[in-house]
Amino acid sequence: MIAVAWRAALVSTLRGFKNQMFIPVIIAGGTGSRLWPLSRQLNPKQLLKLCGETTLLQQTLTRLQGLEALAPSIICNDDHRFMVAEQLRQLGVKGASVLLEPVGRNTAPAIALAALNAVAKGEDPILLVLAADHYISNQAAFHQTVNVAKNLAEQNKLVTFGIVPTCPESGYGYIQRGDSLTLGGFTVARFVEKPDLARANDYLKSGDYYWNSGMFMFKSSVYLEALEKFRPDILASCKEALEKGLKDMDFIRVDAVAFTACPEDSIDYAVMEKTEEAAVIPLDAGWSDIGSWSALWEIGNKDDQGNVCKGDVLNFNTQDSLIYAEHKLVATVGVENLVVVETKDAVLVVHKDKVQDVKKVVEAIKKSGRHEHMNHREVYRPWGVYDSIEAGERYQVKRITVSPGAKLSVQMHHHRAEHWVVVSGTARVTNGEKTFLVTENESTFIPIGEVHALENPGKIPLELIEVQSGSYLGEDDIVRFEDHYGRV
Repeated sequence: MIAVAWRAALVSTLRGFKNQMFIPVIIAGGTGSRLWPLSRQLNPKQLLKLCGETTLLQQTLTRLQGLEALAPSIICNDDHRFMVAEQLRQLGVKGASVLLEPVGRNTAPAIALAALNAVAKGEDPILLVLAADHYISNQAAFHQTVNVAKNLAEQNKLVTFGIVPTCPESGYGYIQRGDSLTLGGFTVARFVEKPDLARANDYLKSGDYYWNSGMFMFKSSVYLEALEKFRPDILASCKEALEKGLKDMDFIRVDAVAFTACPEDSIDYAVMEKTEEAAVIPLDAGWSDIGSWSALWEIGNKDDQGNVCKGDVLNFNTQDSLIYAEHKLVATVGVENLVVVETKDAVLVVHKDKVQDVKKVVEAIKKSGRHEHMNHREVYRPWGVYDSIEAGERYQVKRITVSPGAKLSVQMHHHRAEHWVVVSGTARVTNGEKTFLVTENESTFIPIGEVHALENPGKIPLELIEVQSGSYLGEDDIVRFEDHYGRV
């Protein structure tokens, strides 16, 4: 349990520290099923370049530039850890704490992990909790609002950011403001569930309601004390999960058994709706949670006909549509208010008014035993990427790209053999007792049951074609003996 005396000592120290820096806590879980087929379970929307040259996670991090922020904490799914690490590396972000959730347990436990990890260093930093998949167009307004929220957090308030509504939106929860606060913002009168359209209209006209953004700011100790008061079961599970966890390379892996036993709850239900210290700060900064394809159309750059296009697209008499072509030419003629999305293995066509039902497609894919909800044809790995070009009865063809200096695990297969043909670069191949180089236009054969490894010793990407053949070709037919990425 969090000792009150311990926190009181910290509070007396920190009250005189005016420009207290904060830790950004980025919640990067979730699958974004409403943005299928681009967003997949193993490659979700927060890790995609949906509205710019960087991913939503990277935009969330770069949005913090200019604020007095410490190294961030990222809460993500274990399956996404290497993609998150690579995106942090691309930005040059160092010193980040990446906490891995074995299962999703909603926001209250996720934030508890970050707060407990922060106070474990003997400090009591302010946390700025952000979602990794939100869009904000006005960075200056965002910074100004964060600084106001920080002043309130320093006074032990639990601050939430309320989005100034622009329309009677029935897809968001709302926050009703109460009395004005001296340092800015308002007390929270109440949280409201998603209303019907008529009630949303009333909220908009009153001027007293904001959209619930899911962003927060508070001291670590203040949140942990509130959690101890209102949901001690969640706090106890998170403490046990962190204490029994381990450091795995650059990741903090919480104990799976303890965290799986943790009750699932949002921070709104667990703390914010119960505490008397809640405050709301209005945020008017061009915010969107990009919760659907229509939301992506709304923030996109439109042509003269109101279309948002990306990729190889030809439109004729097409209006107010979003057309996303990932690999092929997509042409539209005489349509309006449509979303058309093409990827290597799937095509989606949906009316903009029905985009919320895309999740039903994902559910149907799951029930039918298909795999298109899980991953794209291209699959990212810590060592590079592979593209499943072709598959049939007892064979599969992949194009494999290995990053410079990277190495696949030392492994073997019980049910398949592999033929490797190097297209570009140089491969260092371990095949049984032999280790040798294979260069462009050369090939090698890996028999069933042979221990083998593939490495790129060069300074350019290694590209090769792999032909698998055998009675079973699943990814679970891999026995790893040694691995640079902790997957043994």
